[in-house]
Amino acid sequence: MSRLAIIPARGGSKRLPRKNIRPFLGKPIIAYSIEAALQSGLFDEVMVSTDDEEIAQVARKNGASVPFMRSEKAADDFATTAQVLEEVLGRYKDTGKEFEVACCLYPTAPFVTGKILREAYQKLEEGSFDTVFPVLRYSYPVWRSLRVEDGKASLNWPEHLHSRSQDLEPAFHDAGQFYWFGVERFLRQRRLFTDNSGAVELSELQAQDIDSETDWKLAELKYKLLHNIG
Repeated sequence: MSRLAIIPARGGSKRLPRKNIRPFLGKPIIAYSIEAALQSGLFDEVMVSTDDEEIAQVARKNGASVPFMRSEKAADDFATTAQVLEEVLGRYKDTGKEFEVACCLYPTAPFVTGKILREAYQKLEEGSFDTVFPVLRYSYPVWRSLRVEDGKASLNWPEHLHSRSQDLEPAFHDAGQFYWFGVERFLRQRRLFTDNSGAVELSELQAQDIDSETDWKLAELKYKLLHNIG
């Protein structure tokens, strides 16, 4: 079965300039995603989709391929991940190369490992899911969450005012690291989350959104804790 890793890494980043190749504990953050994909042993090719020559050079230096540059349309602020993936798969098809399964692996996901990628891929295959992605459990029950309007707080679910936390169903959110998907189903539905998506659960140390300087520092601290780095 032919498998492709697609790492989408455009040059523009409003909140953290040059985020995709910014040094994370000594090496470009995108290098972690490339290494995880290569070390998993799952892929026929690990490629980076970018519109930026510097990112392309860093990607190649760390072992990924950049067979073509991303189009302007797929690199603007409004392009979706699905549109980027469609472009990549279409460009490969034009050259006579097609893949049965692919993984969209984000460039700012230093916690991803080959082991996690293999676990998620196994779930995709054994569960006949459209897609599989990692999730995190909310540390506090969302059923006891509040909304604040004009300074006044009220419960979103007042029926749970007196519910014990341990009696409430756990809730999860997308970890924002990667998505495994069957190519044929994806091209038909053009979505990475469907009514037939599977999930693998991560611990809080295995993920961190990185959208601000504080996020970046937290991610580095978590990584050090996870890998026992002093």
